[in-house]
Amino acid sequence: MSENALKVLYRLKKEGYEAYLVGGCVRDLLLGREPKDFDVVTDAHPEEIRQVFRNCRLIGRRFRLAHVHFGQEIIEVATFRALQAEGAHHERVLENGRILRDNVYGSIEEDAFRRDFSVNALYYNINDFSVVDFVGGMEDHRTSMMRLIGDPEKRYREDPVRMLRAVRFAVRLGFKIHQQSAEPIPRLANLLREIPPARLFDEIMKLMLSGYAVQNFEQLRHFGLFGALFPETERSLSHEPEGFPLTFLAKALERTDERIANDQSVAPYFLFAALLWEPVRARAGKLIEGGENAILAYQDAGNEVINRQLRLIALPKSIGMPVRELWALQPRFEMTQGGRPFRLLGHPRFRAAYDFLLLRAETGEADPVLADWWTRFQSAAELEQKSMVRSGNRAPSSRNRTRKRRSRSKTTRTPPVA
Repeated sequence: MSENALKVLYRLKKEGYEAYLVGGCVRDLLLGREPKDFDVVTDAHPEEIRQVFRNCRLIGRRFRLAHVHFGQEIIEVATFRALQAEGAHHERVLENGRILRDNVYGSIEEDAFRRDFSVNALYYNINDFSVVDFVGGMEDHRTSMMRLIGDPEKRYREDPVRMLRAVRFAVRLGFKIHQQSAEPIPRLANLLREIPPARLFDEIMKLMLSGYAVQNFEQLRHFGLFGALFPETERSLSHEPEGFPLTFLAKALERTDERIANDQSVAPYFLFAALLWEPVRARAGKLIEGGENAILAYQDAGNEVINRQLRLIALPKSIGMPVRELWALQPRFEMTQGGRPFRLLGHPRFRAAYDFLLLRAETGEADPVLADWWTRFQSAAELEQKSMVRSGNRAPSSRNRTRKRRSRSKTTRTPPVA
């Protein structure tokens, strides 16, 4: 348990306030896991918390919170929130059933019923070292159940992101979503489009960089949430007869999970490039059929797809620009003669684009001969490289590979991953 969290608890107690550990840290400690964060809840109001701790900053508009800083560690302290009738207080603002601002304070019991899932509404009491449970969270914890507190449809409408949280928690903890909490999700999935794109970007990062990207992807598709977040990709996965897009994306997510499990770094832009690749590839193919240059076709297709996706999920430039570059480099791998291979080898995004090509080849979407050529070329000595670019042994064109895949798909079908 965090020593700094205990300092906050005992300091608030010393000043005459109630204070408890709450939420995910209590849930994870009961599971024998080391919590990532420690959250404290108290009957002290934000301004009173700031008076107690000099190393405190107040943040948030929707929920007013106190952050108590201990070097790199931040202990988040919130005030008990009240059960309040809709519109009964000027500090609780709703729009179409969704909470925009909520700073109505109450008791610990009211606070418990205001939380999202029962296993996140457990309170650790330092007075007698007990766990306080008002909503049946201990029983749900024992049976590995994610259950929304209150009426599920109303709670999802208050904050549609709770649907994503349900999936993320259930997958990470190995829990099952309670039937009553799961039933409304497919009907309400499109409510996610009302959420600010920047907030959805944060949620996608949590889902896909958690080490459980494959399982989260499967569950998002199962509940219809993936289509609300990535509609063009979902349409491609649903209507593509050959099976390649699903296999490619599942493999990209699998590699992401493997890297996280091995404590290796993950480039978020590579992940988003994979998530949106099939719509880009399909659009670029149509532009090429219309006579557009392949490199320009991929640039234009990438811009179109990214611009539409930005309406739903805000991608910062540090991700959006590399994604476009990675896509635009793919047709340049076809050019294996003259000076072009050397110029591509010197491109800052070559390594990521090459890894992307390998993934495409591994899953049947690109020619393995082409991927092997580039594997040999980048490690060859200079004389061998010059011989390779003079040999004229160019890989088959994308049009020929497409024809071969279509012919092959009449007799073979890749089984779906999710």
